[in-house]
Amino acid sequence: AGFSAGESDSLRRSMAAWKRKGGVHKFHDRLVNGMVERGYAVEFAEGIFKQIEGFGEYGFPESHAASFALITYVSCWLKHHEPANFLCAMLNSQPLGFYSSSQLVQDAKRHRVKVLPVDVMCSDWDCTKELGSDSNYHDAKNEVRLGLRMVNGLHESSAQRIVAARAESPFTSTEDLALRANLDAGDLKALASADALMALSGHRRQQVWDASALKPAPPLLKDAPIEEDFLELSAASEGEEVVFDYAATGLTLRRHPLAILRPQLAKMKLLSSAQMHHLPSGRRVATCGIVTMRQQPQTAKGVVFVTLEDEAGNINVIVWKDLREKQRAELLRSRLMAVYGDWQRDDGSGSKDQQGKGEVRHVIARRLQDLTPMLGRLGTASRDFR
Repeated sequence: AGFSAGESDSLRRSMAAWKRKGGVHKFHDRLVNGMVERGYAVEFAEGIFKQIEGFGEYGFPESHAASFALITYVSCWLKHHEPANFLCAMLNSQPLGFYSSSQLVQDAKRHRVKVLPVDVMCSDWDCTKELGSDSNYHDAKNEVRLGLRMVNGLHESSAQRIVAARAESPFTSTEDLALRANLDAGDLKALASADALMALSGHRRQQVWDASALKPAPPLLKDAPIEEDFLELSAASEGEEVVFDYAATGLTLRRHPLAILRPQLAKMKLLSSAQMHHLPSGRRVATCGIVTMRQQPQTAKGVVFVTLEDEAGNINVIVWKDLREKQRAELLRSRLMAVYGDWQRDDGSGSKDQQGKGEVRHVIARRLQDLTPMLGRLGTASRDFR
C-alpha cells in the first residue's frame, strides 16, 4: 500500500490496542487505495484490511494471552521451587509497577522464606540468597538478605564503596565505615534510618545518633579518629520502629502493622483474613486491612475490586457500583479500610460452597469505613486503577 515506516508503525500500534477504538478503521482508505493504486484488486485489498482488523480485535489478544500464560507458568514454577531466588529477582527488578516490595516480602515470609535485614556488614547492592540452617524454615537455602538497594536515599556508588571496603576487612565501627567507604552525612543518615548499622551501633536511635555525630573533617584531619564519651540512648517502641522501617525501606521485617493493631481491631470485632479463611459462604463478616490495590476493569460495569492486606494475608473485596457512588470518599481515600459485608467462597465448580471448602474467597462489601487515623505516621501506598 506504500506505507512509510512511520505509518506502518502507527498501524501496528492500532492493532496492538486490540479494541475497536484502537483506530484500525482510520487506516481503511489509506490501505485500500494504496493497494489498488499498486495493482491489487479492490476485493483483495478489502480482504486484507478485514484480516488486519480481525487480528486487532481477536488475534492480537489471543497471541498475547498465550505468551502471558507461558510467563505465568514459568513464574509460578520458580516461585514454588526456588522461592528465595524468585524473591531476590523480584526485589532487584523493582519498581515493577504491580506488587510492592512489602507485598513481595510479606508473601515470601508466609511461604517460609526467611528474609534478613539490610546490614552493612553483609549486604551487597542487590538482594542475595544466603545459606543458613534455621530449622523453622523450609530449608537452608531459603534465606534472602536484603540489599543496600532497598535503602531509600542511598546511591549505588556509595553502596559499591561499602562492599569494596568490607571486602578488604570487616568494619569495626560506624566511624570506621564512614572513613573507609568515604560516606557523607546523607549516606550515613540513610543507612541509620534503614537500621542497616545495627552490627556497628546497636538499635536504630543509637545508629542515628552515631551517624549524625560524624561530620566531614578538614582535609588535614580526614583520617583522624575522634575520641569522645559514649552516650547510650533507649530503643524506640515496636510501633515506632515499624513506622521508620516503612519510611526508610518501604517494608518491615518486624510484626505486620495490623498485628500490632490487632487488639484494638479485635475490640471492634474486625476479623483477620486467617479468622475468615474457613468460614462458610454467606456469613456476614467485618474485616479490615491496609489497602494495597484498587482496580476497576472496563468490563466490570462500575464494580471496583479492592485488595486489603493484614498480618495473615490478603483480603479481596468487591464493591458494587451503587456503594462506590455512596461511599466514594471511603473507597478512594482510605489507607486502612474496614469492610462490612458478606463472605463468599466458591468450590471451583461454579457453585457456592456452603460447607466452607472453597478456594475462591472474597467479601461483597455492604459498608466501608476509613480507619486510616489508626495508622498514625505509618506511610503506605496502594496501586490504584493502573
